[in-house]
This record gives sequence, structure tokens and C-alpha cells, in this order.
Amino acid sequence: MSEPLTLYKLIILYMLEKVDFPLTNAQISGFVLDKGYTNYFHLQQAISELIDASLIQDKTVRNTSYYEITDQGKQTLTYFEDQISDGIKKDISEFFKENTVRMREELSAVADYFKSETEGYHVRCQLKREHFTMVDLTIAVPTEDAAAAVCMNWKNKSQDIYENLIDLLL
Repeated sequence: MSEPLTLYKLIILYMLEKVDFPLTNAQISGFVLDKGYTNYFHLQQAISELIDASLIQDKTVRNTSYYEITDQGKQTLTYFEDQISDGIKKDISEFFKENTVRMREELSAVADYFKSETEGYHVRCQLKREHFTMVDLTIAVPTEDAAAAVCMNWKNKSQDIYENLIDLLL
């Protein structure tokens, strides 16, 4: 391996290729930093360079960045995957075995807000299971603080809200 940064990029590509859902910056960082492969700044540099090279794509919702591998990233990984040691691949596999359910749940409840064209804010709350949207709800609130609070609470309470909506509507 000619450059450590190249290995970090390959680890990120390998991780993203092994899951069928986007990973957050925190999830990728959690694995890489917990294993001591590099520091936070080198990891962020690797992520930034992967985005610039169109090997991964990012989407930011409410201060959370989500990453997915692109077709070009998958192709690049096939050329260089052998440069990732079997030990690192095993660590990644174990990480996903232990955390996939929790990571999917973190991604299933998404909320974001935006300023209304008339007054106040609108909060869009979604609850998804794999590729199926169970709830897609937009709520008007009077202030940005209220919108931020709804976004924060949606993650923890979305399942209860969904169950209550079903009970009320059926």
C-alpha cells in the first residue's frame, strides 16, 4: 500500500459496498476510530476525497451526513479490494454482524425542517422500513426551535406515533 490515506478510502468503500443502506458519518467514524485505524481528521479527508472523486455520494439531513457508494466506487473497489487485509475485512464483517440492526433503525426515522413560504416552519417526518415508506408526514410549527424539537423527538418516538396513528385510524 503506497499511502495510508488510500487504505482509509478503501475501508470506507468496502464498508459502503457491504450494506444495502446508507451509512452515517458517525457510523463509519465509529468503526474506523474504535479500531484505531486512523484519526478523525485523516478519515474526514478520505471521505472528502472520495466524494470529490465521485466514488461515494453524500446527502445531509439535519446535520447528519449519509454516504452511499456509487457505481464508479464499486468498480474502483473491485480493482483494489485485495489491498485490504483479511484482518480488516474480518473486523468490518464482525462490526456489521453486531450493529446492522441498530444502524438500520437509526436510518429508519428521518426528520428535517424548512422555513414555510408563509409563516413558521414545516417539519417533514418519515418512517421507513428498508425501501418502503410507512409514514411521510409534514407538520406546520410556529418557530425554528419547535421544528428542531420535533426533529429530535421523531427519532425516539416515531414507532409509538406510527402505532398510535394506526390505532386511531383503524
